[in-house]
Amino acid sequence: MSFAKVYLSFRAAAERALLVGACGLALAGCDTLSSINPFDKGNTYKPEIVADVPAEEIYNDGLARIQKKDFEGAAKKFNSLDRQYPYSEWARKGLIMEAYANYEGGLYEEAITASKRYLQQHPNTPDAAYAQYLMASSYYDQIPDITRDQAASERAIAALQDLVQRYPQSEYVADAKKKIQVASDQLAGKEMEVGRFYLQKRNYSGAINRFRTVISRYQTTRHTEEALERLAEAYMAMGIVGEAQTAAAVLGHNFPDSPWYKDAYALLTKGGVEPREDSGSWISKAFRGVPQVSQRAG
Repeated sequence: MSFAKVYLSFRAAAERALLVGACGLALAGCDTLSSINPFDKGNTYKPEIVADVPAEEIYNDGLARIQKKDFEGAAKKFNSLDRQYPYSEWARKGLIMEAYANYEGGLYEEAITASKRYLQQHPNTPDAAYAQYLMASSYYDQIPDITRDQAASERAIAALQDLVQRYPQSEYVADAKKKIQVASDQLAGKEMEVGRFYLQKRNYSGAINRFRTVISRYQTTRHTEEALERLAEAYMAMGIVGEAQTAAAVLGHNFPDSPWYKDAYALLTKGGVEPREDSGSWISKAFRGVPQVSQRAG
């Protein structure tokens, strides 16, 4: 066989091999594309259809969870009413119950948020006073001991005072007033703690400022008697005898049987003076028009 025939035969075989290989690659490529093409599988999208649950059933489910002490689960159920039945009476009822469930579960920040939402959306409804009460109580229940920051006490007092002023006929007013007294006592206690520290360190002006806050803002608390006696101490130490005499005189007038008055009297007589009120003193003015202080502070 000639060289030319051998060459042509070899070339033809090679071309056939390349053609078969190309087809194989093409088919392989088609299979690969098909395998990653989500629209080439013959599948169809089947949307999940969630059956509507009656609002009353959701609400009752939330109540049942409260009975079981599942407060977090109850709050979620009540919250779902707003999503599924917005602007409805069920959504309104669900919101106040969401606040309640969170409060009972100790989720105070969530209770405050839900209560504020209720007050913003439904300020003139019968449950508005209860929403205010839940919010105030959530702040109140977070009040720490007097060694820590008292921001929660201040927020509780503000929210409770809003309740008393905005809803004076509410059934929650009596309890709100008791809570205001306790929270005020807490704040006064914090001032006294710092004042005593300053007095011990002989920072008399700093101590006076703290005791003055107690007298000016929290004079119906149980700390008033001690604050007046401590004022007498600080003023005597600074040589401001007139104010020391006034502090002792006001203490004796309002709390004549108090052991703190006995201490103040002994302190002044040791310094050669006796209690005597100066009507122009800020101490005297702070108690002017405040009858029966001793009864209220007890």
